[in-house]
Amino acid sequence: MSQSSVPLETTKGYAPPTVTQFSVFLTNKVGKLYDLVKAFDDTGCHICALSVHEASDHAVVRLITNRAATAHKILRERQFPYAEREVLVVELSEGHTLGSLCLCLLGAELSIQFAYPLMMRPNGTPTIALAVDDLTLGGQILRRKDFRIFGECDLPTDGGREH
Repeated sequence: MSQSSVPLETTKGYAPPTVTQFSVFLTNKVGKLYDLVKAFDDTGCHICALSVHEASDHAVVRLITNRAATAHKILRERQFPYAEREVLVVELSEGHTLGSLCLCLLGAELSIQFAYPLMMRPNGTPTIALAVDDLTLGGQILRRKDFRIFGECDLPTDGGREH
């Protein structure tokens, strides 16, 4: 009897919450990052995480907001070129360290493509945005190891003044 008729756990069942990350492409000129950040002022859409990757003629700014649909609208209206992708947002806490997170993913042979911390964190605990080869498998593994994974609805809505 063939085992192929048995569905794999990674193809069905748990899908981890994810958060939309925007990769915004900016010319490498004075004031361009300010223009991007200022575009979010007074919109109710707060930048929760930011990572800047600079080259000689351009920069890629990765950002996560608490309202992806609003961020999408702001970026489109202000004509910022950008791309979107889903990432995991994982809480690091006692017993759930960055080292143990890496070890869990290593055990599943998942590569971390990039990671950066959140500035506005749910619960006020260290939290990291994480891109891995397979978000579903990565999320399943981290959940099995009792890591807390946040979705957009878990991100602070008041500009970080909740805590």
